[in-house]
Amino acid sequence: MNICNFNELTGRVVTPDDPLYQELRQVYNRSIQKCPLAIVFCQNPTDVSNAVLWSGRHDVPLRIRNGGHNYEGYSTGNGVLDIDLSEMNQISIDEEAHLLTVQGGVKNRQLYDFVSSKGYPFPGGTCPTVGVSGYALGGGWGLSCRCLGLGCDSLTEIRMVNFEGNILTASLQENADLFWACRGAGGGNFGVIVSMTFRLPRKVNKVTLVEIRYPHADTEKQSFFLQTWQEWLKDADPRITLVSRIYNSLEEGLAILARGIFYGPPEEALGIITPLTELGGAKYNLKYLTFLEAITIIGDFYPPFEKFKSASRFILRDFNSCECLKIAGLIKERPRGSVYASLSFYALGGRVSEVPADETAFYYRNARYITWLNTVFEECKCENAAWVAEKFSYLKSVTKGSYVNFPYGGLPCFPEEYYGTHVCRLKMVKEKYDPLNIFTFPQGIDEFHGPGFTAPKCCNLPR
Repeated sequence: MNICNFNELTGRVVTPDDPLYQELRQVYNRSIQKCPLAIVFCQNPTDVSNAVLWSGRHDVPLRIRNGGHNYEGYSTGNGVLDIDLSEMNQISIDEEAHLLTVQGGVKNRQLYDFVSSKGYPFPGGTCPTVGVSGYALGGGWGLSCRCLGLGCDSLTEIRMVNFEGNILTASLQENADLFWACRGAGGGNFGVIVSMTFRLPRKVNKVTLVEIRYPHADTEKQSFFLQTWQEWLKDADPRITLVSRIYNSLEEGLAILARGIFYGPPEEALGIITPLTELGGAKYNLKYLTFLEAITIIGDFYPPFEKFKSASRFILRDFNSCECLKIAGLIKERPRGSVYASLSFYALGGRVSEVPADETAFYYRNARYITWLNTVFEECKCENAAWVAEKFSYLKSVTKGSYVNFPYGGLPCFPEEYYGTHVCRLKMVKEKYDPLNIFTFPQGIDEFHGPGFTAPKCCNLPR
């Protein structure tokens, strides 16, 4: 590939001979080390269109990156063209129509700053540097989801550059099948999102930031917490969304943490969380803050980057006491090189389950929560990957399905795991809107007919 070919690209182009290349090619998960052929930082939809057409002319695979947080590094690759949207970060609001429009490179922190200045919350993600479009296109779990719905549930319109370099609009009224697919399975599969429009939630003055800790919690206590958690969540007030975590860290040993947001005052929150604070030795804190203050405190716990390996599952039933004990025991020993191993539990229900399963591509509406197994390591990458694979084997046996925003490359048959019986319908949308498979990546929809794939017996076809 002659360097002069890059002159056909518009936007800010970074190639391996650029002094900033080594820094700019990095993604959030530093255990992923890929070397793209070039990175094009697009400033407008025309730059995106040119990049898509350039990749086709030169037969160079492309990847789409807005935040760089794909846990398996699917937003980049070796020898590919990275289309980076981070410089397309404009936001606008129409308060009369109650609509919010963001460009494809907007990240959580910027969006929260903007909407909070107008008095609004937003059902976004927790990590401040996650891209809003990648978050929402995969469904969009966040600490407001039980009260405000998933991120994709607020979407009203998407503008996308397609395989021909043209801009398509997708909504309930226009290209409705594409709009359906993008709400839960859209990340990198059908085109490059250049803007998204969301419905604004009602204004909120303050929320309660909830934090519960159990330091020095042995495996038995962690197991009992999981039993208590699953019972509590069945009837929990939909205004509260928590992520709970049992973990084993180099600094603290075995412990428990629950953190989240309640859309109401602390005195109400205290009554709601009481079952989670009665195991003995609990330390809890309730703060009445603006939405921005609460989400900023949560975001500050995230490091700028880390090395990790992880896998996710949806939980659709109660675990018995023996299963809870075995699940807690999965993190009793960390792999060599690991400084932190955990199982996190992301609450679902509330507004999430009120949306019918077939209304969007996000399939697991009736799941009670998501569990996420991970290890953060400083060395011994292969041993940590093997540890996840071993522990995942048991988790898979007692759960059903995985969350596409928490991907795992070790899934033997990923399509049904991510999308359930929506697989066939998604394949049809893919063939219609990207017939040349321009938008491809490991575990992309174009891989559905690859090794190990068997179409589910029951597929939801377009109506």
